[in-house]
Amino acid sequence: MKSLEELKAIRERMQNQLGVRDEESKQTRVVVGMATCGIAAGARPVLNRFAELVQERKLDDVMVTQTGCIGICRFEPVVEVYEPDGSKTTYVHMTPEKAEEVVTRHLAGGTPVKDYVIPSTITD
Repeated sequence: MKSLEELKAIRERMQNQLGVRDEESKQTRVVVGMATCGIAAGARPVLNRFAELVQERKLDDVMVTQTGCIGICRFEPVVEVYEPDGSKTTYVHMTPEKAEEVVTRHLAGGTPVKDYVIPSTITD
């Protein structure tokens, strides 16, 4: 059996290898709704495309992740972008092609794509 100190050392080593970032870092989070309704509406290719584009463009300050039900099923696939300042933009009816535009204009350029959002979720 390993000691507590050995386990802590293993944990720290693994976090460094995986590039786990501190929760309080200045990261933008892209969260794709992957509940049953999201998957049925095509969320998996959207998630994959966001992940590919963020990696290709080396957007190290952007983390792409998935979640369960976001609660607005009729708008699936849904993607929420959380900025480091706490603001959130909710993109609806997403496709891999729309993901490309969001990465280019919003994640890399800093300007949300208003055509793809629920109007009350965008901050000017």
